[in-house]
Amino acid sequence: MGASLRRATLDVLKPRELDLTMLGKLLCELEGVERVEISVVEMDVRTETLKLTVEGRSVDLRKVHKLLEEHGCALRSVDALSFERRHGSTE
Repeated sequence: MGASLRRATLDVLKPRELDLTMLGKLLCELEGVERVEISVVEMDVRTETLKLTVEGRSVDLRKVHKLLEEHGCALRSVDALSFERRHGSTE
């Protein structure tokens, strides 16, 4: 058995040049991610503060963090996590 991460809500600082649509699509392409929700919380001249929610069957937070860093984003905090027990799974 075990548990899988089903949803993570993150506080992310993103450069303004990075398109939100592209970021959402890139996150959705990660294995185990099925849904991404992005809300812009604050804007300044160079950055945007985002509330980013990633959902799926088995979200790998390390891969999410790596993708964000590769695109110039900073993970400021992990605000919420939701786990689900896997029954009879070998994942």
